[in-house]
Amino acid sequence: MRGSEKEFSRFLGKERRKIEQKLKQSLKDREPQSLYEPAAYIINGGGKRLRPLLVLLSVKAVGGNLSKAYNAAAAVELLHNFTLVHDDIMDNADKRRNLLTLHKKYDLSTAILSGDSLLSVAYEYLLKDCDGNTKIILKKFTKGLIEVCEGQSLDKDFESRKSVSIEEYILMIQKKTAAMMEMCCSIGAILGGGSKSEIKALAWFGKNLGIAFQIHDDLLDVTGNENDFGKFVGGDLVEGKKTFLFIKALEKARGKERQLLLKVIEEKGIKHEEIQTYKNLYVKLDILNKASSEIKRYTQKALNSIKILKDESSRRWLKCLADSLICRNK
Repeated sequence: MRGSEKEFSRFLGKERRKIEQKLKQSLKDREPQSLYEPAAYIINGGGKRLRPLLVLLSVKAVGGNLSKAYNAAAAVELLHNFTLVHDDIMDNADKRRNLLTLHKKYDLSTAILSGDSLLSVAYEYLLKDCDGNTKIILKKFTKGLIEVCEGQSLDKDFESRKSVSIEEYILMIQKKTAAMMEMCCSIGAILGGGSKSEIKALAWFGKNLGIAFQIHDDLLDVTGNENDFGKFVGGDLVEGKKTFLFIKALEKARGKERQLLLKVIEEKGIKHEEIQTYKNLYVKLDILNKASSEIKRYTQKALNSIKILKDESSRRWLKCLADSLICRNK
């Protein structure tokens, strides 16, 4: 590991510990326990804490003071977990991060209400770091939330449609995944006192990195290890989701191979025992390599956008983060 990577790794470890402390504090000693204990369960389940780290790295990239952004960093993670709780309910998912999902451990009503409490506390914590910039930060935060909801709705709509284009898919993940990462970078840059050009550059970084991140998630659903991934591999195929891989495969397939893919749409998913058949088809059609190339392309677009940043160490650290995301196994 090179010097800059070691330094970055130490920074991540140190900041993750601070974020964890802030997240625990956000839900500590709140009543009633029937609401906040399940909320704490999902927060304590871990995760990459990518979104709060994006806030802090963006603050650093514009020369700001990290100590003035930890509440906002916690807020974006609380918001993210709110979306995960509701996604799991909509997908009827059993596992998240190798733990039972909230609605499976408790019940549906508890999961809905505890998810809503995470959103409420997120706004409470975001406001703690607003100082003369409340309107613009709340606007960015709320826009990110709106787009996540729109993206999730599009994702569900796609399940009942017979065809979805790559352009439509990219728009969906721009909203569902990339918009929140864009928001995190924007808020961090604003809290750090960045210029308009710096805020815009970091927003573009977050947006393109978010697209690469989601396509990589699609790829991991086929290539990942279940213990690392935290949920069973092949779940997107079982649920009949039109991911980047599936849409690309459908574009390329002909004859019997195309019929096999159309069967996924007609039957709204596949059986668990059929997963390997479709994985083999993706390999045969070279879809895994196409997905990898697209991940690299969007990651490079993200890195190109931050060339205007004056702080070379911040650019290096943002590159380290991007590299870690496209090499991850979960």
